[in-house]
Amino acid sequence: MLARMGGEAGGPDSVFIDDLTWTELRDAIQSGWTTVVLPTGGTEQNGPHMALGKHNVRVRVLSERIARALGKTLVAPVLAYVPEGGLAPPTGHMRFAGTITLGDPLFQRVLESAARSMRVHGFRDIVLLGDSGPNQPGQQAVAARLNRQWATTPVRVHAMDAYYRASTEGFREILRARGYGEAEIGIHAGLADTSLMLALDPRLVRIDRLARDPGAATTDGVEGDPRRASAALGQLGVEVIVSRTVQAVQRAIAHR
Repeated sequence: MLARMGGEAGGPDSVFIDDLTWTELRDAIQSGWTTVVLPTGGTEQNGPHMALGKHNVRVRVLSERIARALGKTLVAPVLAYVPEGGLAPPTGHMRFAGTITLGDPLFQRVLESAARSMRVHGFRDIVLLGDSGPNQPGQQAVAARLNRQWATTPVRVHAMDAYYRASTEGFREILRARGYGEAEIGIHAGLADTSLMLALDPRLVRIDRLARDPGAATTDGVEGDPRRASAALGQLGVEVIVSRTVQAVQRAIAHR
């Protein structure tokens, strides 16, 4: 059985909700598994060398590691459609084939409905983890809105910007300390982004397409230089993302 009861503290072997039957989930919640991560990713271009699903794969893998480190925590399915730019005319990542965008009001409505669903089923701490920058304001807005409405209940929503800060500025600090420059580290599909993907799922990186013209960001969607990216560098980012996020979630739950 894929996700039988019998993992940590009598809970399920898998922390992913979509691996569980409804009775397995019910029993886990009744056994104290009352924290759930709602991950948001994004379907967007990542240059010629990295797959469109980067954010979705990355946040799923990292959410599992964070959930296991927290203990008694489950992970909801990744929300793959998030704000990515305008449609008419196409702006932002929408200028590149394959990107799918969701307007922020609709994104918030979907995320809010998911959180409300989790409350119905008995979760008490609902953790929002966003792997992409445009996800952050919407997550903060949803958390603030629901926490006001649920102020007299034991349920709280935590929009964890610590996750995104660790995956961006936190990881970049580590790379800068090792002598890498800002232009190489980049802010999208450069050294940092590509190294994280190599550490988490190298199948999504086309190694033969890493070479590029550093001035081609307006045409190939890359802002940075991925040529020296490696799984070893990416693992440094993974460690700081998981550790800082776990600490932030623990603090948030302790002060709920």
